[in-house]
Amino acid sequence: MSAIARNLSEVREAVADEVRKASRAADSVRLLAVSKTFPAEDVKEAYDAGQRMFGENRVQELEAKAPLLPADIEWHLIGHLQSNKAAKAVEHASWIHSVDSGKLLERIAKAAEQHGKIMNVLLEVNISGEASKFGLRDYGEIREIASRALKMQHLRLRGLMTMAEFDASEARLHETFAGLRAMRDRLECELAVQLPELSMGMSSDYPAAIAEGATIVRIGTAIFGRR
Repeated sequence: MSAIARNLSEVREAVADEVRKASRAADSVRLLAVSKTFPAEDVKEAYDAGQRMFGENRVQELEAKAPLLPADIEWHLIGHLQSNKAAKAVEHASWIHSVDSGKLLERIAKAAEQHGKIMNVLLEVNISGEASKFGLRDYGEIREIASRALKMQHLRLRGLMTMAEFDASEARLHETFAGLRAMRDRLECELAVQLPELSMGMSSDYPAAIAEGATIVRIGTAIFGRR
């Protein structure tokens, strides 16, 4: 067994253990293997160990790797996306986690229509309020963009995404992730829709994210190693 396959197995067990601790259904949390900066060969090792969901931060990397790897991989674009690169993201990815403006939403919808695809999208929310982070902050704007997304034929708004502060305390992590869940619940109530996905939690903080309702955890370092 390769080191990546071994790491992946350990991460799966650890995630499953946190799901059990949170008294949640075994299939309620999905593992997104974040392969940014790692070569296609490393992605293939994880694929051969059974992983099918992979996340990339940059469109250029996604564009370079996707053609080299099996077609049944579900690619997620999780990093900041510039509007002028939306079409390339739509071409290669099935999910975009980082919608943070109405302009980007429109570009993704237009590209999805041109490609004859229905894109799964998440709104990126800057719950922690850090100036260095991307993401929407104002609830009114978040609601307005969500409402627009729900009317777009080639988009499927699935939920919200956030990142916690790098050095946050355990209490702060729980506060951040619970804040995203509460915002999702409010949107569901006010817009009368289901937004089932909460993309939150990484290698260093996924236990707190799972405890607070994460449905997708984005784990890279614990699987592929340090960058």
